[in-house]
Amino acid sequence: MTMQLCPCGSGSAYNTCCEPYLTGRAIPALPEQLMRSRYTAFCRREINYLIATHHPSQREPNDRRTLGESIRETEWLSLRVLQTQQAPAADKGAIEFVAFYRNQGTVGQLHERSEFVREDGRWYYLHGRQLPPLILGRNDPCWCGSGKKVKQCHQ
Repeated sequence: MTMQLCPCGSGSAYNTCCEPYLTGRAIPALPEQLMRSRYTAFCRREINYLIATHHPSQREPNDRRTLGESIRETEWLSLRVLQTQQAPAADKGAIEFVAFYRNQGTVGQLHERSEFVREDGRWYYLHGRQLPPLILGRNDPCWCGSGKKVKQCHQ
């Protein structure tokens, strides 16, 4: 039996990584776990999870429709966590990441600093600030997650 790797890029099996969060069997204990599970939810088109983990104060009435349209048009390719900020007992955290995607045949990236807040023992995505695109050098790991350098993979 082949192990299905989690889309979040952790290197762990999906069934022991993000699946317990997406199915409600567990709740993320850290902002990075929530961010990775939300990325996986985008990959797997789990709109209910995305809405449930978005802070209630930031939800919009048309979120389900907007997410549905976006998810249908986008194939998420890989995730790279660049920086995680959270004090051990803090109720706020921030993650800087870049997520690579394909939309209508064109590869792009979402480079963002996401803010998270913990309320009543649960972490929520609060909001994100888009950052300038990450410039990959020829010797950097390729965005596709192959483990090869950009110059040997996708140039």
